[in-house]
Amino acid sequence: MLEVKDLFVKKGSFALDKLSFVVEKNSYFVILGKTGSGKTMLLESVAGLLSGIKGHIFLDGKEITYLSPEERDFGFVYQDFMLFSNMSVKENITYSARYKEIEDKEQLLEDLSEFLHIKHLLDRDITHLSGGEKQRVALARAIYSKPKLLLLDEPLSAVDPTLRSVIMKLLKSIIKRYNTTIIHVTHNFKEASFLADRIAVMLDGKILQIGRANDVLNRPSSIEVAKFLGFKNIFKGSFFNFSGEKREKYFSVDPNRILFSYTKNDKEFCDECKIETVLDITDHYKVFAKVKKRVVFAKIPKNMFDKLELKEGKSCLMCIDSKDIEEIKGNEK
Repeated sequence: MLEVKDLFVKKGSFALDKLSFVVEKNSYFVILGKTGSGKTMLLESVAGLLSGIKGHIFLDGKEITYLSPEERDFGFVYQDFMLFSNMSVKENITYSARYKEIEDKEQLLEDLSEFLHIKHLLDRDITHLSGGEKQRVALARAIYSKPKLLLLDEPLSAVDPTLRSVIMKLLKSIIKRYNTTIIHVTHNFKEASFLADRIAVMLDGKILQIGRANDVLNRPSSIEVAKFLGFKNIFKGSFFNFSGEKREKYFSVDPNRILFSYTKNDKEFCDECKIETVLDITDHYKVFAKVKKRVVFAKIPKNMFDKLELKEGKSCLMCIDSKDIEEIKGNEK
């Protein structure tokens, strides 16, 4: 288990501001944030590549805050892969055998090359490999060293989109196959959703929310996180006619849970609306409707949309079940 406690690191005017989190052994932990939010800086701090660190980093209960990168024995894959251009693929993968003892190294090389589909590349040089091939070679090199922790810095950013799903499946399999733990930083929601056991949302050098992947992506803990995650429907309680303290709190609504009707139903919230924009997507329609001077975004399956005969400029009722109105516990910023 990796534990980071009150980590503070400053480079120029930017700082990681007292970050704390835990990564369980044999888990896939994703740090999700915008470019420039400090994700790579955090990985480099964990790897021991930055100086001037304050706070504490523990691995399996032992403090490693001031150990050198070599003493930590972590694997690191940068987004540009940083392969050795003067070496063959095989020499790149097995490089760690020059400075540490690798148990069953021939069998490990065989397994890695088959698992990552690079066996036919072993005698090739690095120069003419595609982005996806370089990615897999970089992963093989990192795993070959049998690291205690594998750190991945935007590992899919230089990979052709058509190959990303293939490589994501490989990444997901690494945990069990090689008995390791992964910290993966990305700005891509799809990557985070598919890969992560737990997610930390990081913005401007701060971790704003940590939790199980499904909880973080669907139940943001603050307005700032909700906006970063692309939530369109964020409203004050007054929008739903809530009274008392709830009136001033913020709530979100999943676009897939919004219903349109021409007659009142048993839903708690049901109000008049006017359809402003309709966009035809492959398997659904995106509908933007004005309610109480606010625009609400909904996703409507095509079969339901056709029955309703919704059109731009048409008036109807927009209804939401109370159980689909999620409170956002943070405050507006």
